[in-house]
Amino acid sequence: MTFQELQIGDYFRVSGISAECVYRKASISHCSQNTLLQPIRPSTKVIVLTPTEVTNYFATKQEYLKSLVK
Repeated sequence: MTFQELQIGDYFRVSGISAECVYRKASISHCSQNTLLQPIRPSTKVIVLTPTEVTNYFATKQEYLKSLVK
């Protein structure tokens, strides 16, 4: 699948990039990672995350943030 085929709001990974790097489609030409907008080519190959993967991503992120407070 390519970036342009995603719906705005979809979470995805970029093929060949670390599995920890999760992005969200913010517009037809930008994605976001940790609220920072980044330009991206429409033809970039992406892997769409399933709802379970999105849930696990946020749970892991929240646990990490909690560990910083302790």
